[in-house]
Amino acid sequence: MSKRDYYEVLGVSKDASADELKKAFRRLAVQYHPDKEGGDETKFKEINEAYEVLKDSSKRQRYDQFGHAGVGGAGGGGGNPFEGFGGFGQGQNVNFDFGDLGLGDIFGSFFGGGQQRQQRSNRGRDVEVMVEIDFEQAVFGTEVEVNLDLNDICEHCKGSTVEPGHELKTCDQCKGSGQTVRVMQTMFGNIQQATVCDKCDGSGKVPEKVCSVCRGAGTQRKKQDLTLKIPAGVDDGAVIRLREHGEAIAHGPKGDLYVNIRVRPHKKFTREGDLILSEEHVSMVDAALGTEIQVETVDGPVTMKVPAGTQSGTDFKLSNHGVPHIRKDTRGAHIVTVTVETPTKLSKKQQELLREFKENKKSGLFG
Repeated sequence: MSKRDYYEVLGVSKDASADELKKAFRRLAVQYHPDKEGGDETKFKEINEAYEVLKDSSKRQRYDQFGHAGVGGAGGGGGNPFEGFGGFGQGQNVNFDFGDLGLGDIFGSFFGGGQQRQQRSNRGRDVEVMVEIDFEQAVFGTEVEVNLDLNDICEHCKGSTVEPGHELKTCDQCKGSGQTVRVMQTMFGNIQQATVCDKCDGSGKVPEKVCSVCRGAGTQRKKQDLTLKIPAGVDDGAVIRLREHGEAIAHGPKGDLYVNIRVRPHKKFTREGDLILSEEHVSMVDAALGTEIQVETVDGPVTMKVPAGTQSGTDFKLSNHGVPHIRKDTRGAHIVTVTVETPTKLSKKQQELLREFKENKKSGLFG
């Protein structure tokens, strides 16, 4: 579904001042806030997206010139588009399962994890690692090696905690219930309190003979070298969550593995959503007469025409040279901002020519 015009969303004209934009945003934000009775979360997000673009003078200029394509889908989601990817094992490539994508996971990851990352007694510990990649690798995707040192299932007992050839037996302390009852004396009389059995950890079973390798822990420390496939279009700060690839625990599932993506800054390019931004300098004469320049892009050099009369600060769009869209076979644009250079050192001849040009302009010989 195509997006509405941002000025229409805020109910302002295209020449609205910054103050008018702010007033319109505040009025609509209060009206449609989801926490208010009669609020509308969809409209509230649309209003925020429009204001985030129009309040920024450079983004507003690109939007006025190129429309929604000029702002790279701004406001369409920060957060984490890779939450819930899963599926890799030791020595295997990692493939992402988009079917496991969920908003709860996205927001949980973006805002620091919340309850998603809290360690629970019946599952293994979550593990976090950081992977640093280059700008171009983030644009086109890459594979990186991830080195882990964590508790994994004991190979000797397969996580059962029991020495092979032996079995689990009913815990003699809790009689298989997994709980023990403790009597506490209080001023109101005796109070019974049920607690987890500290001998069987609530499982109701204990080994006839504990594993000779892990000493009944069910896990052992291991080093793992994994190959992680990072998809094209990943952004700095994205967090990839892989369920049950963290540390193991006896009698429970593994924790989760969180891969934090860090993208190294590029010396020439910056990024906004699916847009790549860069700056090119042209001389005053070339800007006045028009020229062609070679523009560096992530795809290599591209020839770009600079029309006669180009003003400093003008933006040009190179379609399909930006960042690939996640789960789509399309790319954003590369926005080139042209800066016109004014010479600081002129020869006498050059000064004379400019004075002549200035006089001719005054007399109306030039427009």
